[in-house]
Amino acid sequence: MDQWHERKRPVCLERRYEFETYDATRDFLDKLGDHSEATQRFPDISFGRTYVNITIRPDEDAPDASLSEADRALAAEIDALFG
Repeated sequence: MDQWHERKRPVCLERRYEFETYDATRDFLDKLGDHSEATQRFPDISFGRTYVNITIRPDEDAPDASLSEADRALAAEIDALFG
């Protein structure tokens, strides 16, 4: 989790993953898509040929929303997909 950046405004966790090739990027995105469908947790994703940016936001959209242990667990699960 040390490569995740926690922001206060807006509240979120962010991380960038970098890859050697487009195929490796695509494989990671496929794994992430399968994981998201299985867990029904859908982080924000942006990507290019050899990188993927992921943002995890709290489920609530309230002004006082905060990150939960489930959000941090999701980040760890995504790290495992990368590993």
